[in-house]
Amino acid sequence: MPPLPESAVRPRQHRAIFVLLAIALSFGAGFGLGQGKTVSTGNVVQAGQGDVPDGAPKDLSKDVDFHLFWAVWNRVKTHYVKQPVADTDLFQGALEGMVAALDDPYSVYFKPQLAEEFSKDLAGTFEGIGAEIGSKGGVVTIIAPLPETPASKAGLRAGDKILLIGDRSTAGMAVDEAVNLIRGKGGTIVSLTLLRAGAKDPIKVDITRSKIIVKSVRWEIKKTKDGSKVGWIQVRQFNDETASLFHAGVRELLKESPKGMIIDLRNDPGGYLDAAVDVAGAWIQGTVVIERKYDGSENSVETKRTPTLKGMPTIVLVNQGSASASEILAGALQDEGAATLVGMKTFGKGSVQDYQQLGD
Repeated sequence: MPPLPESAVRPRQHRAIFVLLAIALSFGAGFGLGQGKTVSTGNVVQAGQGDVPDGAPKDLSKDVDFHLFWAVWNRVKTHYVKQPVADTDLFQGALEGMVAALDDPYSVYFKPQLAEEFSKDLAGTFEGIGAEIGSKGGVVTIIAPLPETPASKAGLRAGDKILLIGDRSTAGMAVDEAVNLIRGKGGTIVSLTLLRAGAKDPIKVDITRSKIIVKSVRWEIKKTKDGSKVGWIQVRQFNDETASLFHAGVRELLKESPKGMIIDLRNDPGGYLDAAVDVAGAWIQGTVVIERKYDGSENSVETKRTPTLKGMPTIVLVNQGSASASEILAGALQDEGAATLVGMKTFGKGSVQDYQQLGD
């Protein structure tokens, strides 16, 4: 499932581009203190009068008063109608709110449980309905139902807007929360109320969850009417195995001496940027994409792979469910004149996220 798939942290850091990936600020597993006396509040330590949190930036605005934070904390702990209020819930919620204040659908803080689930996604195994979900115009939206999954079999379409999950409205709901609600144990049912382009009324769909195993690349030889052979490679998402599978597929197809290649990126919601760059290296040697950073500086992302498909007539299939890394690949091949794009206008996401794993 976002970009959040219903998707990974590895020992090495990956730069990732995703319909929904996550950044997490280095806030740590606790809340430290500066100088002065402290008051213990559960697992959280409260700064005394006049103190600032340990590690706070030196240029912290004078408008930021952490005593207000603790005043709200204590008010909730003392007066909220449903007691007791867990310190860990308030703490994790504060971190979520801090990142949410960026008002950016692609920047998210994951609680430990969600972080664990997210780590499974790009590994290609999870339990859910098998649909990539993102935010489009502030609305939780189906980016792409994965082939041969409950979502696909139930008729979900790219672009379907999710109005309700069960009886819960998605108005103002973060994508990661929506994914968490839609996921669940295999064999259980989730109801989605959808707004579909061209439909007069909302559509309610009941979907039985199951274990989803996603192989990111598949390929085969197809024959034209005149008997010519054409290689076809479908990339469903860009995960850990995508680049190696893709190039293995290219080697197998080239044994058949195809006259051309079709790269199918329809409903591919994205994934790791480095995987997309590696795949582009089958046609391009050198710069694949240029990143423009927050400070205005630019970084050229290059591939040094030998371009085994250079000069091979290539068509890339795209649709409204092609997003992020798939758009990077398609755009690079088009700009280099290495391929012709065929299909529909793509999703429209060119931002890059880093997934950072924190101490807890």
